[in-house]
Amino acid sequence: MKKAIVYGASGLVGSYILQNLLNNANYEQITIVVRKELDIKHPKLKTLIGDFQSLPNVVKDINIDEVYIAIGTTKKKTPDQKIYYQIDHDYPVLAAKLAKENGAKSIFLVSSVGANPSSSVFYTKTKGETEQDIINLNFEHTYIFRPSMILGNRKESRPLEKVLIGIFKLINPLFMGGINKYKGIEADNIAKAMVNAANKPNAKVKILHWKEMTALLK
Repeated sequence: MKKAIVYGASGLVGSYILQNLLNNANYEQITIVVRKELDIKHPKLKTLIGDFQSLPNVVKDINIDEVYIAIGTTKKKTPDQKIYYQIDHDYPVLAAKLAKENGAKSIFLVSSVGANPSSSVFYTKTKGETEQDIINLNFEHTYIFRPSMILGNRKESRPLEKVLIGIFKLINPLFMGGINKYKGIEADNIAKAMVNAANKPNAKVKILHWKEMTALLK
């Protein structure tokens, strides 16, 4: 049986990743790294309290097979670009590096549609640089999930995002053919696709958009 570590377990997609892993018979232990204890009890769950600064010591000597990363922030929550970059790039890359040092063979990363290290847009450039730096760590399997609008109910209030989600649900059927990668996707479906991909990873590096993610749900 496998051991996995999850970063971002308190967030929307990360909480579903955790739920799916805990309910999956292929895993014997799920470790999460969070800033404060979550209200979840499970015999397979191991909780570590830590942040970017303390991470190397927190995860020291934790043996794992897979790492799941669903870390991210928003411009509204983190207007300072330096701090934003640390959360969206530095933290995921450090988490991945430490996971590999602890034995992880496979990594499953939540990124974003349009991620491109050469982009002139800060958000997509940051995501692209994160992807590239994680690919360069040379895991046996690197799976990068690029959702467009992530659908689901978040804990924090995001009025504008709620409006956008409502619009996406209406126009989703219009995204056909080559533009179907811009379709919105439910957070729980992203998580299911990630865990299902881990069952039989068959690629060194794989980028998954809406079409590839939904195919993993069948």
